[in-house]
Amino acid sequence: MTAMCDVAFLLLTFFILTAKLRTEDPLHIDTPFSSVPQVVPDENVATISVGKGKIFFGIEGTDIRKALLEEMGKQYNSHFTPEEEQRFSLIPTFGVPMSQLHQFIALDENQRKDFNQSGIQTDTSANNELSSWIYQARLVTKNLKNQELRIAIKGDARDMYPEYKRVVDVLQRQGENKFVLITQLKSK
Repeated sequence: MTAMCDVAFLLLTFFILTAKLRTEDPLHIDTPFSSVPQVVPDENVATISVGKGKIFFGIEGTDIRKALLEEMGKQYNSHFTPEEEQRFSLIPTFGVPMSQLHQFIALDENQRKDFNQSGIQTDTSANNELSSWIYQARLVTKNLKNQELRIAIKGDARDMYPEYKRVVDVLQRQGENKFVLITQLKSK
């Protein structure tokens, strides 16, 4: 019986230590229903969340986030300190324009929840920040992991089609026609 208790606690400890914590989304999204189960990958995935007229971007991996912030800083002539890069690497999802990113990174976790994130800009002019985030994320993932970045779109079931179309247009302009739509499995 003692050996059985030891094994049970070892398994329990293993599962607790290897479990991945679920991060809270900055925007509550009720995803639409689907009848086909397909698992979203855990690695090399960027998630674009669409809801209430705002777009949020998230990518897995602290090393990728650091390198991505460095590349975006080069592109937008904005310098980030190593401390800012470290803090940004711990932020799973964000939705602020580059002009507010320094301010957003400086906030602690509780302040970030209360911060009014206006969403990443996707206008059709030369300043399409979502396009830059996606492009740089694809390059960084290829350079660091030597794998292709997978894109997942998570949207609110009540949003209208034009909200999604803006994101899909950005992806198609980059030649990215393969992406996953995150849904809930419909029970029978």
